[in-house]
Amino acid sequence: MLLKISTTHTPTTDLSHLLHKHPEKLQAVELSNGKAHVFYPEATEARCTVALLLDIDPIGLVRNSGRNGDDSFSLGHYVNDRPYVASSFMSVAISKTFSTAMNGTCNKHPELVDRIMPFEVEISVLPAPKGGEILIRKLFEPLGYQVNLERHELDSKFTEWGMSKYFTLNISGNFKLKDLLSHLYVLIPALDNEKHYWVGQHEVEKLLEKGKGWLKDHPEKEQITKRYLKGIGGLTRNALSRLLEGDEMIEKEDSDEGQSDIVKETLHYKRLKVVLDELISSDAKTIVDLGCGEGKLLRMLLREKQFQKVLGVDVSFRELEKASDRLRVQEMAPKQKERIELMQGALTYRDKRLQGFDAAAIVEVIEHLDPNRLKAFERVVFEFAQPKTVVLTTPNREYNDLFENMEAGQMRHADHRFEWTRNEFESWANQVAERNGYKVLLRPIGDVVEKVGAPSQMAVFNLITNE
Repeated sequence: MLLKISTTHTPTTDLSHLLHKHPEKLQAVELSNGKAHVFYPEATEARCTVALLLDIDPIGLVRNSGRNGDDSFSLGHYVNDRPYVASSFMSVAISKTFSTAMNGTCNKHPELVDRIMPFEVEISVLPAPKGGEILIRKLFEPLGYQVNLERHELDSKFTEWGMSKYFTLNISGNFKLKDLLSHLYVLIPALDNEKHYWVGQHEVEKLLEKGKGWLKDHPEKEQITKRYLKGIGGLTRNALSRLLEGDEMIEKEDSDEGQSDIVKETLHYKRLKVVLDELISSDAKTIVDLGCGEGKLLRMLLREKQFQKVLGVDVSFRELEKASDRLRVQEMAPKQKERIELMQGALTYRDKRLQGFDAAAIVEVIEHLDPNRLKAFERVVFEFAQPKTVVLTTPNREYNDLFENMEAGQMRHADHRFEWTRNEFESWANQVAERNGYKVLLRPIGDVVEKVGAPSQMAVFNLITNE
């Protein structure tokens, strides 16, 4: 498989400076199942072309295939297109060979990083199952590329066999090199149904990092995200929710070392921080996180010495495994390990293990329940478990009007069973509080916009006592 990137930008030597690859040197990078070779087929004053050639070892593919592949074809590990098409291997090769350029680093000529240049890209060959030319155009053209495709016959000697799913792709346009490489890094594996690596949460982070600045506004972001993450529902929903909510950069002071560090704050992080602040101000010593997911709030809770006991509950055993890995429970010191417990449980069934906690956090959970199960949820939490404080958040449906490309009536996530307006949420919260002896305070989370409110809404329930 071969990738060629050409430019007529003057001086053409700027391309080699950005790539940190000298035109007169042939370079090779080791891959998991082969090598990536970098060379320049042409480097003149008029035009410069860099080529990335992948030499994939087919024997190594078989040895490392594990359980991947289509089991319905017994020779699938031996007879396949993996050594010949631009696939997930190409994306990894781009990351390894051109990492400096993709990260926007050029020490000798930093002014080149943000310079827009004319580029022409050729990929030989690219697979495009279930969509073909239309799919490829939908992925590249909205980014501003001029797309030319040459579809290949299965066999020129047997024309009756028809056309294959393979294309030679030529795209051109004016871009920053780092953006061009990020586009290729994401879109090539989005066209590959047989990725050679394990797709997990780390791939979500890579997608969001490399898609920063362009994926959120792409009209096919849902399809790109789903295909990049191999159609895994939980990962896809996680990535799309973070794309829709948006990321903003803030500066956070490290009080221990006096250093200023740049961190990424998403709406989800803001939401967790607001919930954490409420739990701290409640003077609670024991906390149960109902619907803890992969443990982001749990990690924040464990950093606070005020909380002596923290319990994470989720219906998904897989999510609890992720939480355990994220928190590194097995590596904790004994005293720290005594503070945290993870358990599987449903929020619509009475569970004695939930009783006796000072406070409960229920962050973006209720909208995943069927409406006819809300009454059971209410009894489990407010009647039987009855923590002194309950901090509960849910999306504000009215805010959805501000999300581009969301159709009227569409919910933010495929797994949501409902989304409430501010009035609907206030009415529900007041009724729950009145029926169960709580008082409730409602607050917005995120920036408030006139007429539609904030993206999330929060209710803080406090148990009314006779003290």
